Formats: sequence, structure tokens, C-alpha cells
Amino acid sequence: MTPQPTNLQALIRIFTDIIEVTVPVIAGLALLVFFWGLTRFILNVSGDEKAISEGKNLMVWGLIALFIMVSVWGILRFLSSEFGFDPSIALPLIP
Repeated sequence: MTPQPTNLQALIRIFTDIIEVTVPVIAGLALLVFFWGLTRFILNVSGDEKAISEGKNLMVWGLIALFIMVSVWGILRFLSSEFGFDPSIALPLIP
């Protein structure tokens, strides 16, 4: 059980902790979707048009999600450095 935040900085820290966990997971899923779409596209390049278009759509949505996740990391890094927080909390290390 997490303690209740006593000030704004503690509340912001809880919020950034949640984002630190969820953003890499979502970015990983987006990368997985992109590669799944790429696989579907490559395996059906000379065959089913529906599978090819589904593969293209998966790749596009995967790239859009990756762009959004990288943008979120950049925005968090900017805001954390601008408001005097530790800049390392906004951009977690990806193994």
C-alpha cells in the first residue's frame, strides 16, 4: 500500500512512477505490433491482398504508437528539467 501524498511534489512523483512503468511496456507492445505487421506483410507479399493491407495497417499503427511513446518521454524529460525534478525520472533506461 502506497502512502498518501502530502504535497504536490509527492503527487507528481507518484504520477511519474506510474508513467515510468507503463510507457516502456506500451512502447514494447507497439514495437511488437510493428514487427507482427511486418511479418504478415512479408509472408503474404505475393498472395492475399487483405493480409497485405492488414500487415501495412499494423505497421502504421505500431509506428504511430512508438512515435507517441517517444513523444511522451520527451515531454516528460522537458517538464521534469523545467520544473527542477531529476531528469532521469522522465526517461527510463530501456534494457
